[in-house]
Amino acid sequence: MTASVELTERQYRLLDTTSKLVGLALVAAGLEVGGGTLAGIALAIVGAACATATVFITNE
Repeated sequence: MTASVELTERQYRLLDTTSKLVGLALVAAGLEVGGGTLAGIALAIVGAACATATVFITNE
């Protein structure tokens, strides 16, 4: 079974922008904590995943 998410153009744009801003904020927080620390690396990874989350959503 494959889950399918379909959004309108406006919903997709809003979700895309929000996820990228949240991802950027998490990466910045990771750098603020310390880019070489475990917490900083974890925040950066979660931020990058959040920023690219909309790549897997179908926009129709």
